[in-house]
Amino acid sequence: MKKEETTNKGKAKGRSKAAATTKSKTAAKPKATAKKATAKKATAKKTAQPAKKAAPAKRGTPAKRAHKPSGRKDAFPLKVIPLGGLNEIGKNMTVLEYKDDIIVIDCGMSFPEDGMFGIDSVIPDFDYLKKNSEKLKGVILTHGHEDHIGGIPYFLRQLSCPIYGTRLTLGLIENKLIEHGLDADLRIINAGDTIKLGTFEIETIRTTHSIADAVCFAINTPVGTIFHTGDFKIDYTPVDGEPIDLGRFAEIGNRGVKLLMMDSTNVMRPGFTASEKVVGQTLENIFHDVRSRIIIATFSSNVHRVQKIVNTAVHFGRKVAISGRSMENVVRLAIDLGYITIPAGVLVDINKIKNIPDKELVIITTGSQGEPMSALARMATNDHKFVQIKKGDCIILSSTPVPGNENAVSNVVNLLFQKGAEVIYSDIADIHVSGHACREELKLMHSLIKPEFFMPVHGEFRHLKTHKDLAVSLGQKEENVFILENGDCLSITRKGAVKTENVASGEAVLVDGYGVGDVGNIVLRDRKMLSEAGLIIIVAAIETASNMLVSGPDLISRGFVYVRENEDLMDAAREVVAATLDKYMGNGVSDWSALKGKVKDALRNFIYENTGRTPVILPIFLEI
Repeated sequence: MKKEETTNKGKAKGRSKAAATTKSKTAAKPKATAKKATAKKATAKKTAQPAKKAAPAKRGTPAKRAHKPSGRKDAFPLKVIPLGGLNEIGKNMTVLEYKDDIIVIDCGMSFPEDGMFGIDSVIPDFDYLKKNSEKLKGVILTHGHEDHIGGIPYFLRQLSCPIYGTRLTLGLIENKLIEHGLDADLRIINAGDTIKLGTFEIETIRTTHSIADAVCFAINTPVGTIFHTGDFKIDYTPVDGEPIDLGRFAEIGNRGVKLLMMDSTNVMRPGFTASEKVVGQTLENIFHDVRSRIIIATFSSNVHRVQKIVNTAVHFGRKVAISGRSMENVVRLAIDLGYITIPAGVLVDINKIKNIPDKELVIITTGSQGEPMSALARMATNDHKFVQIKKGDCIILSSTPVPGNENAVSNVVNLLFQKGAEVIYSDIADIHVSGHACREELKLMHSLIKPEFFMPVHGEFRHLKTHKDLAVSLGQKEENVFILENGDCLSITRKGAVKTENVASGEAVLVDGYGVGDVGNIVLRDRKMLSEAGLIIIVAAIETASNMLVSGPDLISRGFVYVRENEDLMDAAREVVAATLDKYMGNGVSDWSALKGKVKDALRNFIYENTGRTPVILPIFLEI
């Protein structure tokens, strides 16, 4: 792989010291972290020589940084291969391949579905990239949410290449790498920068989302410009004062875009997504009326929301405490990088809040999704070390439940109400706004970009299909809109585009503890059966020389019935097993597997006839 020219090479302790090769003169450097542990384990970075920034274009004339396709004929197609993020919400990952060059957009994870018993997380299958590792030029990241960066540590265990992202995004990744004991080549990019990776020239453009430092990409390729929006909404009044760069979108659209890939999450919601400013006004109204302790649960990654809570607390003369490991880590990182500013004396340790009157305290915590081990859930069950819910506490869930988490959130809310707290959530007040664009914003984006081809991404099939229909209603040719599945390939040339199915593995890889991919459908099926009807273990010792039953059979029940209350049933089951062993051991045992099968069948039939249940049956025969 051809290396980029860099200067000031070397390893750095703490935050990244480097920006990627850019066309910006002002590539910002992150501040060094204050933690010694981070400094000791910090990853190696490279500092790229920045190129001169193009002069601003005059109105009506092309800008010098325009994504103008190469003049040569394209002998090879551009391959767009999604490995995650289609027909699902989560584990977003898209491969762009042209001849001998590959770049990857995002590398996320998703949370396990209800039937994935014991699974911690789900990541994409990297087999296609491993087979083509010599082509891999880099990974470019749109923003720092888990469904876009959560797969990076697992990716780096199998592959090696530079990782490009904005300061906050790389800061969040760096925390992950420390936990996993990994090093990486992390390179900072800023909105407005352009980097060149092999054949690809990538321009980063500022966008707005529910996390700071989100960008989208306009990627110049030999077949034309590919535009990837990442997750976005159109917020004209964001907390940081930096709205989405719609002007640049229009410029790129006017010069021609070959393929548009756009976020589809909220395509079924009419109108516009509300601004983060709406949440700020609601919080101010609540703070004005409440005279008790305020506890606010929100996503740790939403640093703009945290900053607004801090600002409101300061305005009303309250101290702020942080609870929850991920919240503490992100707030510390955001303070180091300058994304959160907290006046001196406002932030207090959670273990010292007993010294502060309730009317002067705000606690920002994790647990807005009802996670069992989160800080808010532990408060609700009286398991939190420093916070016990009291009658009159005002608790705000500044989020909406992620699909699948509704029951968990409802359970936590009920526990909090039972303790006498006042709970405010999205059904009651506007204390959360989405980070994804609704229909009218998507329409605006289509009108600005005006792509030749369109591929909806980031959504379940119903979202992708609805987004296709929306694009067609706006004048997009139906044959130019492609709905893919993970592992499919969209091959693009100057003359057209062709969809090919199953080019790569789009299967989910399950992470269970330290195991990655070692749990599959068979294991999940067994876990499902264990969860539904339990387990019966048959233990017997058999003398092989005489084919005599020396000991047992004994039956052990786990999750099937309580043995002390069902002794008659278990005794009868034991007799069935003994009779079966006597029957098939009489002429000698030549096939132990067949014997186990006969015993399992006999016991299974007996159990089903008497209980209507089908527990997992596990025979263990000791040969003596």
